[in-house]
Amino acid sequence: MSVSRTLAEFVTTADTLPAVVRAAGRRALLNMTGCAIGGAGEPAIDLLVEQISAFSGPATASLIGRNERADMLWAAYINAAAANIFDYDDTHIPTVIHPAAPVGPAVLALAEARAMQGKPVSGSAMLEAFVVGMEVACRLGLSVHPDHYAHGWHITSTCGTFGAAMAAGRLLGLTGPQLVDALGHALAQNAGSVETLGTMSKSLSVGQAARSGLMSALLARKGFSGPEAPLEGPRGFLALHCDAPDLRALTGELGLRWEVSNNAFKPYPSGVVLNPVIEACLALQAEGVETSRIETITLTGHPLLRQRTDRPDVATGRLAQVSAQHAVAVCLLRGRADLAAFSDAAVADREVRALGRKVAFRDRDSFALDAVEVSLTLAGGQVISRRVDAARGGLDHPMTDQELSEKLRCQIVWRGLEIDAAALIDALETIEEAEDGSAFLRQTYR
Repeated sequence: MSVSRTLAEFVTTADTLPAVVRAAGRRALLNMTGCAIGGAGEPAIDLLVEQISAFSGPATASLIGRNERADMLWAAYINAAAANIFDYDDTHIPTVIHPAAPVGPAVLALAEARAMQGKPVSGSAMLEAFVVGMEVACRLGLSVHPDHYAHGWHITSTCGTFGAAMAAGRLLGLTGPQLVDALGHALAQNAGSVETLGTMSKSLSVGQAARSGLMSALLARKGFSGPEAPLEGPRGFLALHCDAPDLRALTGELGLRWEVSNNAFKPYPSGVVLNPVIEACLALQAEGVETSRIETITLTGHPLLRQRTDRPDVATGRLAQVSAQHAVAVCLLRGRADLAAFSDAAVADREVRALGRKVAFRDRDSFALDAVEVSLTLAGGQVISRRVDAARGGLDHPMTDQELSEKLRCQIVWRGLEIDAAALIDALETIEEAEDGSAFLRQTYR
């Protein structure tokens, strides 16, 4: 059986999901909702919402954290962009895909539309579709990792388009052949470049992944046809995006080995490779290091740390989220790594910018992605070091359910919204009991 057909069969036949997998899905949905609330009022999202009248049909779907509404496709787009804008969302290890951002909003927009048609989707069915879509995105990412990202593709957007298509297709009850068509439509629309990270442009490809995935499933349901082998064809996704794709990573043990179990959640609103850097710097700051005496700061870590975060003198809060120089300086000087620490105001701090210029990198292939050693050389030659071998928020030290709930509460406060956090968290934690899985959306705005 072809790769595309194998994935399609998995989407249609994955029935009873293991309890641990369902729990991972609930955690991802709660985290995504909180991140979408936190990002809902960012200038880039404001600009996207201003375009609703030009691009959107009847405004029937919810925008998380906002009073405005949009049509189903545009709601998926904006909610996905908001969920990912702070880089505070979930992260699949090792691909660094943020699977919930493109998949969740597509599922929610479709579920809300069906509820309005008098055909509500149960919370259990909605969660299953969400999990299956994330699984497809993560496995597809594994099959092209690490070449795909190294060549400059934004893997969350490219693979997320396929995940969103499969999640929506499952909710729509598409057949195997229709799902293959949906994969073809996703192939025709997936895009995203690492060059856009730290800019408003990044949000376009993440939003487009959700919108395109949903559109792919809707078109396939109506008989809109696509290629027979959209993934494994000679000019399909795998051939275009990787020199030697790992097919076993894509289809091996489907339904038995779940990649969503390797989905981690961030304690800090920054690129995931900065987690250990932040943790080490906060620890050094808590020990009372004298920042005025620092002459050089050396970060020893996996080469990906330098490749993704060597960004001196960033000019915006969004770029600060992927800048080691900023993260190091703001943590050592201010002892914080919250949303305010990665804001435009924090970037404008001259003292932070000056300290950031003292950062240097040392690549070590032997370091894990969530490990780092931060060494401070002080005036007089004294060296103070702090090593983190497995950062908080990684698979070895995951955030607890309580910490995820607190993270959601903090984002409501950051955005200044009058949302009943306790009621929203309860609705998300008990989502599988809901007759209408999308009903909680009404609790996400004023």
